[in-house]
Amino acid sequence: MFASENGLRGDPRLKGISEAIRVVPHFPKPGIMFQDITTLLSNHEVFKDTIDIFVERYRDMGISVVAGVEARGFMFGPPIALAIGAKFIPLRKPRKLPGEVISETYELEYGNDCLEMHVGAVQPGERVLVIDDLVATGGTLSAAIRLLERVGADVVECACVIGVPAFKGRCKLNGKPLYILVEPRE
Repeated sequence: MFASENGLRGDPRLKGISEAIRVVPHFPKPGIMFQDITTLLSNHEVFKDTIDIFVERYRDMGISVVAGVEARGFMFGPPIALAIGAKFIPLRKPRKLPGEVISETYELEYGNDCLEMHVGAVQPGERVLVIDDLVATGGTLSAAIRLLERVGADVVECACVIGVPAFKGRCKLNGKPLYILVEPRE
C-alpha cells in the first residue's frame, strides 16, 4: 500500500519526499538508477516529514519493536522507535554484531546474503515493524520477517520510503502488509 492509497493522496509532504531523493544513473553499475536518500536526510524538514508520516501511521498500533535493516533502515528506524515508544533492533549483515546471533540467509540476483540479530533482542509475542529505505524484489524484507518470526515475534508490517513500481516481491512477504511512501523517480 502506498501512502497515497492510505488517505495521504495530495499530501504535499509526499511530493517533497519524492523530490528530495536524488537519482544517480548507472550506480553502482550500468543500468541501475540508484535512489540516493542522502539528499533527503540532509534536508531536515523533509526528513522530519518522512519520520512524521511513519509515526502517524504506527503510533497507535501497539508496536513494541522497530527492526531496521542494514544499513539505510538504521537511518529511519531509531527516530520512529523513539517517537512511538518502541525499542530499536538492528538487523545487520554477517559478523557486525558482537555476541550470540541468530541468522537468516536470503538469495540475491548475484548470490546470497544474510541478516543477523542478537539472540534475545526480540521476545516472543512482541509486535514488530520492519523498516528499510527501499524495496525492490522483497528478498531482504522476507529474510527479516523469517528471522523475527523464528524467535516468535509478530511482524505487524514492513515499511519503506521507496517502492519500485514493478515490485514483484510482495508474494515473498508471506502475506505481511507493506507500506510505501513514494515510487522511485527516473
